[in-house]
Amino acid sequence: MIAAASKNNALGKDNDLLWHLPDDFKRFKKLTTGHKIIMGRKTFESFPKPLPNRTHIIITRDKEYTVSFEECIVVHSIEAALKLVQNDEISYIIGGGEIYRQGEKFATKIELTRVHKAFEADTFFPEIDLNDWELIEEEYHPRDEKHQYDFTYLTYVRR
Repeated sequence: MIAAASKNNALGKDNDLLWHLPDDFKRFKKLTTGHKIIMGRKTFESFPKPLPNRTHIIITRDKEYTVSFEECIVVHSIEAALKLVQNDEISYIIGGGEIYRQGEKFATKIELTRVHKAFEADTFFPEIDLNDWELIEEEYHPRDEKHQYDFTYLTYVRR
């Protein structure tokens, strides 16, 4: 799983991000390019167009939902999405909140950008249970002229 969440686990509000962190976007692009990314319909619809050089697997309960981009596959459950990536060395669950909740039990790694501020939101990242996850890498990024908030890249692996 890959996400950026505030200190109160906020992810977004009204299907939009709560911050603009260019270095985090660069990291997300670097990690996910060339891989399959699994997301909910609302997360997909928050993009102006599909992200380049990635296969998008979109989960929706709507059996009539279609997408006219060849780099997109529509499925109707987290299990169906995971079946499409079972032979891939790396794939990413990229959100939103409900997809993270459903996918967490299947994940082996979490790449989390922890934004050091609490936000009002309507979508949240699940609480990380440190009995299940071990923090193996941590890199602090201070607030600067391009980043309104300080944040830390955290890498967790399943225990």
